[in-house]
Amino acid sequence: MAFPATRMRRLRRTPVLRELVRETRLSAGDLVMPLFVEEAADAPSPIEAMPGISRLPVAGAVAEAGEVHALGIPAVLLFGIPAEKDEEGSGAWDDDGVVQQAIGAIRAAHPDLLVIADLCLCEYTTHGHCGVLRGEAVDNDATLELLARTAVSQARAGADVIAPSDMMDGRVRAIRAALDAEGFEDVPILAYSAKFASAFYGPFREAADSTPAFGDRRSYQMDPGNGREAVREALADVQEGADMVMVKPALPYLDVVRRVADATDLPVAAYNVSGEYAMLKAACAAGWLDERAAVLEALTSIRRAGADIVITYHAKDAARWLRP
Repeated sequence: MAFPATRMRRLRRTPVLRELVRETRLSAGDLVMPLFVEEAADAPSPIEAMPGISRLPVAGAVAEAGEVHALGIPAVLLFGIPAEKDEEGSGAWDDDGVVQQAIGAIRAAHPDLLVIADLCLCEYTTHGHCGVLRGEAVDNDATLELLARTAVSQARAGADVIAPSDMMDGRVRAIRAALDAEGFEDVPILAYSAKFASAFYGPFREAADSTPAFGDRRSYQMDPGNGREAVREALADVQEGADMVMVKPALPYLDVVRRVADATDLPVAAYNVSGEYAMLKAACAAGWLDERAAVLEALTSIRRAGADIVITYHAKDAARWLRP
């Protein structure tokens, strides 16, 4: 019925009414907090481009994970910065590597917190690319064996979830086969299925010391103009055995989040990446935005687009703001 019989503002009249009819809800339980663990660190090292975020020693990561858990956030996502790098990134599959140490320490201290291990070689290679090089190109198939070896090492350390972010073709199948062969058939895979070659990763590369020494990652990460291809990537990962799929970044790709959510029956994650975080923090520091309102609106938009899981550096602040 048309106005005046229909008045849309009736259900917006009071806070209680608005809360009652809200279509999309955001809670601490929807969030994942990324942590950067640095092998050579003795104390937290603030990341200039990401105010409030630091590289942490293993003990610092354990303490941070405890704060995350106390706020009702169910999971952390671990990235490692090794003390030494090489051409293949062998530190990634070292059973005594920085991420493996952090996984074990966090699991021992906080057994009810979900530990997700990011799986990529870029932080561990001297050249900063996400796989084995053949000339100046990443050799897709040679990289698969190393990714699978790393997944097994992370699972052996106690990772609850393995999250490959490299964007090699066939990596989910290779990782699933390796995990199953080693008795880790119950360890799920959260695939970075639609990871775009984005300008919004800049602060992360400072944080993880993973800037490519030459070239870029456009030959393996997705072209920002391609939405249909993102759905194909997600469906391919589903067929290869992924248990969850991810779109990265989040805010510039909300349409892709929706398309992937509609196309798959799996839980969908979206990564609210470092550049998105830095952008909001800078605007709020300048007094141009209200931080609480802007962050919660941004995170709610990611949920509204179809994400079941939101990976975000805002997780701790958001969890505090969302408390009853």
